[in-house]
Amino acid sequence: MLGVFDDPVFDAMKPAFVAAGLFLVAVSIWPKPSATSRPLMIAASLTFMAHYAFWRATATLPPPSLSLEYAIGLAFLAAESGGMLAAALSLVFLCRSRDRSAEADANADWLAREAGYPPVDVLICSYNEERKILERTIVGALAMDYPNFRVFMLDDSRRDWVRDLCGELGCRYVSRTDNRHAKAGNINHALKLLAALPDPPQFISILDADFVPTPRFLKRAMALFRAPAVGVVQTPQHFINPDPIQINLGATKFWPDEQRYFFDIVMPAKDAWSAAFCCGTSSIIRLEPLLKIGGFPTDSVTEDYLLTLRLKEIGMGTVYLNEPLSFGLAPEGLKEYVTQRSRWCLGFMQIARGRSGPLSLRSSLSWLDRLSLTEVFLNWTAVYVSRAAGLLVPILSLAFDLHPFQASLHEIAVRFLPFWVWNGLTMHWLSRGRVVPVLSDVSQIIVMPQILRAALSGLLRPQGHKFRVTAKGGHRNRGFVEWGVLRPFAVLIGLSILAILSAFYVSGRADAIRYSSPALAWIWYNLIVLAVLCFVCIERPRMRNAERFPSRLLARVKAPGREQLMQLADLSITGARVFGLAPRGVGERIELEWPDCRVPGKIVRVGARDFAVAFEHSLESRVALIRHFYGGDYLKPLGSIRVLRVAGSVLRRIFE
Repeated sequence: MLGVFDDPVFDAMKPAFVAAGLFLVAVSIWPKPSATSRPLMIAASLTFMAHYAFWRATATLPPPSLSLEYAIGLAFLAAESGGMLAAALSLVFLCRSRDRSAEADANADWLAREAGYPPVDVLICSYNEERKILERTIVGALAMDYPNFRVFMLDDSRRDWVRDLCGELGCRYVSRTDNRHAKAGNINHALKLLAALPDPPQFISILDADFVPTPRFLKRAMALFRAPAVGVVQTPQHFINPDPIQINLGATKFWPDEQRYFFDIVMPAKDAWSAAFCCGTSSIIRLEPLLKIGGFPTDSVTEDYLLTLRLKEIGMGTVYLNEPLSFGLAPEGLKEYVTQRSRWCLGFMQIARGRSGPLSLRSSLSWLDRLSLTEVFLNWTAVYVSRAAGLLVPILSLAFDLHPFQASLHEIAVRFLPFWVWNGLTMHWLSRGRVVPVLSDVSQIIVMPQILRAALSGLLRPQGHKFRVTAKGGHRNRGFVEWGVLRPFAVLIGLSILAILSAFYVSGRADAIRYSSPALAWIWYNLIVLAVLCFVCIERPRMRNAERFPSRLLARVKAPGREQLMQLADLSITGARVFGLAPRGVGERIELEWPDCRVPGKIVRVGARDFAVAFEHSLESRVALIRHFYGGDYLKPLGSIRVLRVAGSVLRRIFE
């Protein structure tokens, strides 16, 4: 037994075991992040990082020379250092977090009595969405529990049927003659009309066409405008459908959408540093300062983030209320997912090059705002450059007998592994399970080529880019391979395998294992990530647009000559599943009724213990069901994240 502890492998792993043990002790004391535990755990993470960074910079470079090996070694060190700097700044901001729900509770009476529910105009921004998407957004917006608001549809596609739909539902309709400046121009056109009204609003709320607010949205968010210096209240974006990574890996029940880390962890942390920012939809904006800065900025395709900066320059801040108050559609496919992320990156590069950038001398932003901008900039650039280097350098090292990273596996285990273990466990703890090795790498690497292209394009040519709308809705009833996304990663897999063959079977280098074992270990990890990523690129069929949610609602099932109280199993806007024996066979028409809704439908499937109903809507029944669905308790964010179940889902997807 003692011989095991004297083994060189165990000796190399000791620091990592110590780091893991210390972490377990720490989380037994602080099971959840708190104002005390956050900075202590992050300080330990930064200490491990600094220890590794010092060793990396002083002991792993090749001897200085005018060689390709030394040049690659320096470039790799620079890329890795940039990634570590981005991670360090992100950790600093994560030292704090703020929950404003108690503040919203405390201000509810102020909003009703002193403020008197100030007038709000809700602006739904639309471009080419289908009817059922617009209908439920309009219905949800009109059903909000707030005594003083109006709803406007801003139709940037100038469609007659949208005008007619607004007339049927009681929503005001606005369009314009062109699409200049895309979404920002659409909103600014509406602002001019609102300002000219005899009764202009004091606040406006922005909703993307696919985001349906809950009845509580306005009351909860408006309660945070008590401080006169609050210019924007931003709320999170939640989704009724899973994103492509969740679907394609078969992990929709156990793994949250990729945006949950940003909205549930990053934004509350930014808010604690007064660095929260507008994310466009599901926000409310004070109109007077908005008009003072000339409306929404048009010099970036991410006009929402830039709006926060322009308002800060006149002393108006953004606060964040982390409550699920609106639900929209995540991108249906991987191509749309990548397009959306690359647009966000491009927009931020335009901001970085503009007058409100982190290094701009024309801006009055505080040093903290500039630091926050720098952190975001590094996360869009240095992190992805570091990712790219981590994929390419091991290939070059093995294929061409280069050693830009000169260290043994023993040294890496002693120096790097403790930092990797502690930081990974700490991020998992801070994010409440939202950050998991391999899957988190997959979500970053899959957008890496397009992000790097967008970053370079935005930095070299900040102006002249078109706003690319993320397609929402549509049918995807068959599977297919997204070759445009997959191709560069398939090439990397091929090059990785060729590099391994070249190093160990073709060249016959006797010292390959001694010098290149770090590259070999790294390349095997990369192959695991790339293999999972390839399965993400195989789009799985989506048979229904409207997701079904569990329900235990008691409904009165009416059929000719028969009426019975039965329990629903699940419910969506398009249909329901009911526990019990069907009153009729497939194809028979029935009616479901509960206190606030009555919906006709047709039986489409009969099972031994349940039956399925497809609703046959009238406008009245659709309106009632949309109000019931978004006003009820159906749309709940994923609770606990079960990492082992996620891993099991991914493995089943790979080996199925």
